[in-house]
Amino acid sequence: MQTDRTDLEGLATPALVLDTAKMTRNIDRLAARASDLGVTLRPHMKTAKSVDVAKRLTGGDTTGPITVSTLKEAEVFHGAGYTDILYAVGIAPQKLPHVQELRGRGCDLVVILDSAAQAVAVADAGVPALIEIDSDGHRGGLSADDPDLIKVGRILHDHGLLRGVMTHAGESYGARGQTAHAAFAERERDAVVGAAENLRAGGLDCPVVSVGSTPTAHAARDLTGVTEMRAGVYMFFDLVMAGIEVCRVDDIALSVLTTVIGHQNAKGWVMIDAGWMAMSRDRGTAAQSVDQGYGIVCDAQGAVIPDLIVISANQEHGIIALRPGANGTVPDLPVGTRLRILPNHACATAAQHDRYHVLPAQDGTMAVWHRFNGW
Repeated sequence: MQTDRTDLEGLATPALVLDTAKMTRNIDRLAARASDLGVTLRPHMKTAKSVDVAKRLTGGDTTGPITVSTLKEAEVFHGAGYTDILYAVGIAPQKLPHVQELRGRGCDLVVILDSAAQAVAVADAGVPALIEIDSDGHRGGLSADDPDLIKVGRILHDHGLLRGVMTHAGESYGARGQTAHAAFAERERDAVVGAAENLRAGGLDCPVVSVGSTPTAHAARDLTGVTEMRAGVYMFFDLVMAGIEVCRVDDIALSVLTTVIGHQNAKGWVMIDAGWMAMSRDRGTAAQSVDQGYGIVCDAQGAVIPDLIVISANQEHGIIALRPGANGTVPDLPVGTRLRILPNHACATAAQHDRYHVLPAQDGTMAVWHRFNGW
């Protein structure tokens, strides 16, 4: 952990603020659920991109298991001691020398794929892999009954490189409520367990059966046949997750500290120094029943100010106003007032920053945890 410290009032804005009490509560919630379901939790580090956060996610165990979305993440986390790492993006053959290098340093880095061409390249490189299974038509993957499943599996198996199967129910992000998410979780389980059974029926090993998305991880009722569960944004949550009822707004651990820099009183606008460079351009709540603009406005202590949102964002300017249809008036927010904005998408907002300013503070100060970007 970085030792340089400051206090909230002394921070230059915009700044990324992390409430560790909320983060810890979120981490404990999913860890308990994985335990109840009898599966290993393999946290996804794509949102956090921070060794300090990773240590909290894994209870201080720096061996793993963890999931990553870039080889840069694999590099950094292996450098911090993590050895059991799944690279959960379909492998490009040109990246295999980098994977081989990491494996040569003692990292048990496993890749994913869904084609014979990838399997041949992976076999030639001597890299273990999981086969990606399509459980909901969201992205890549083979269906459980696709004849290519056995073909791909055999290429890997014949080289001793078939680790198992994995899937990601990405379409669950478009569903709302635990009942809908539980249905997606069952589709996810059915697809990946069915694929594992088909591989085994073909005489192929399939030790790992991996599922994962934040909505399904929190809603799954039965994971019979599954060995591990993955999720990423759950440690922070965000307004998209709150909008589909995976969490409450009060569970969101990440916010952007900003300062009021002006007013357009005739328009009911308050200007802040956090634009899309600080918040990202993500408008993930626009398609939900409640559009949160570019984020919900809170006071400096993190308490939500009712009906106040960031309605528009330029590169370094944000515009705060009442949400459409709201009654009342904009509260008095003089120039210099500190506010905190809850993000639509924690992954995208965090990616705009190189550090977390960490609450709760000790002795009235804030710790700094560094994060990284890149591929």
